[in-house]
Amino acid sequence: MMALSESQIPPDAQHYLVCGTEDCEKSCQFYCNNCHQQMCEQCRNEHQKNKTTKNHEVVHYKQRKQQLLVEKCKIHSTKDIDLLCEECQIPLCYKCATTKEHRGHVFTDLEIVFGEKVTLCHEEIAKIRNHFEPTSQNLKKEIAADVKEIKKIMEGLRTSMKAEAESLKNLVDTVISDYIEQTNQIEQSILETLNRQNEEIDAYMNYLKDLVKTYYGYLSLSNIEQLSFAIKSEDLIIRPIPETSKPVPPVFTAGQYSKEDVTKLLGRITVPNTKPENRKMKTIETASKHLKPTVKQRKSDVKEKLSLSSSVTKVREYKVPVDRVYHVSLGKSGRLWVSDCSGNLVQTDLQGNQLQKIQTSGRTEGYHTVTQEGDLIYTDKDNKVINRITPENTIIEFIKTELWVPLGIHSSHINGDILVGMRKNGAGKVTRYKKTGTLIQNIECDNKGQKLYDIPHNITENLNGDICTSDKDKRALVVVDKAGQHRFSYKGQRAVFFPRGVCTDLLGHILLCDYYSDTLHLLDQDGQFLCLLLTQQGVKDPYSVCVDDDNNLIFGKTNTNTVTVYKYLQ
Repeated sequence: MMALSESQIPPDAQHYLVCGTEDCEKSCQFYCNNCHQQMCEQCRNEHQKNKTTKNHEVVHYKQRKQQLLVEKCKIHSTKDIDLLCEECQIPLCYKCATTKEHRGHVFTDLEIVFGEKVTLCHEEIAKIRNHFEPTSQNLKKEIAADVKEIKKIMEGLRTSMKAEAESLKNLVDTVISDYIEQTNQIEQSILETLNRQNEEIDAYMNYLKDLVKTYYGYLSLSNIEQLSFAIKSEDLIIRPIPETSKPVPPVFTAGQYSKEDVTKLLGRITVPNTKPENRKMKTIETASKHLKPTVKQRKSDVKEKLSLSSSVTKVREYKVPVDRVYHVSLGKSGRLWVSDCSGNLVQTDLQGNQLQKIQTSGRTEGYHTVTQEGDLIYTDKDNKVINRITPENTIIEFIKTELWVPLGIHSSHINGDILVGMRKNGAGKVTRYKKTGTLIQNIECDNKGQKLYDIPHNITENLNGDICTSDKDKRALVVVDKAGQHRFSYKGQRAVFFPRGVCTDLLGHILLCDYYSDTLHLLDQDGQFLCLLLTQQGVKDPYSVCVDDDNNLIFGKTNTNTVTVYKYLQ
């Protein structure tokens, strides 16, 4: 049976790899690179005991070499093309290699060349995923931040311009007010002068009237001597008309100014003649050291050395102070938060000793998680809120989910985002919040409008950003990418499947508890089933799972209050 290539994995990722040995139908876990054959664990053991095949290279299926596709020679139709002519750079069969056209040329096994090309492709894909894509995403974030900053700066400029204009207006109003006051004073002075002149004329005219009366009085005198004497009197001499002057009004000389003058007063906006600085980007060499697709807290060089172990070994086991273990969250320094189905949420040390205890409304769902900062956050489905407990043991009502009942929750180890599974009126959704509590994404339906979730019971995030949700009602692991696009749904290997606790590891594996069949499923990040873990340990009622900082598996069951730690990577 030929091995599936990555491109052959079906969209729903439900393909079940079986052993390639004839009449063996067990699940495939290993691969012989020499025979190009899939193998279960038992057949692998027999293969390595066989004298003829004991030196074959048998690896875990995920680390297999790609098999060269069989292609017949167009000239020699019965022969396989299995060589590459280094001089001509063309593939050919061994008979073609003996012809005179290729005499003296160097030939390479085509399978080796193929393997090198496949490795090169994987390396290029790794470069894209580990450097180019994250760097591009970081640039997008920088650009978005710059857009926000530029808008803030421009709004500040507009505010400054308006303030400057208002200041100039106030100054103009002050100057005009002074001018008007000056005009009023000049007007008052001129009017006072004119009024005095008018009064003088009025007095003069009254004088003339009196003088006329006097003359008329003299006309009634009968004695000529008296009349002559009266006329000669100085009092009867007519005084001259008082001199008056015409007012000289002020003149307003309009200011001489232009738009440029106003511009000088108000200032101007200019763009600095500076060459824009290129955004800083890590080189591909630096990225190869720092941009591995792993959780930030985990060392990337550890990942390169890790692979799936051929056997699982128990590291330690201890009891925790709850009735049963329904969910486990890993905190700082290896400390655990453990919950049962009665609302008891307890923090323990590595020996299971109780450090603190909280009474919650949580039941069987994965309702608590620990943030990058070490804070515990948990869902309160009775009050429809998400609470945060700081390291100082202060309880803060962090997020209100309104009409939606919060269930499973996970704090991203990639960027600190908070993923919450919720339910309302028989429908489910997954909501993404920023670490500050701001809602940024709701995921409810696929591209065809079909609802993705019913009861999003447990939730986690893979190292590629995929959101992996164990849905209790749909009986499936629903996986969407970070944009919320449906990637695949995994429904187990049997007709009945009760998915519960779910987590991911440093290699991108998805580990999923099946409560019905008492099994722990191991998938790759594309949903391909790899194997069942803990088959030799005889686990019962598996419900919770997580991976610690030492890449060990922390496992909890609902039939006991015991937490068991296993080593499954090497």
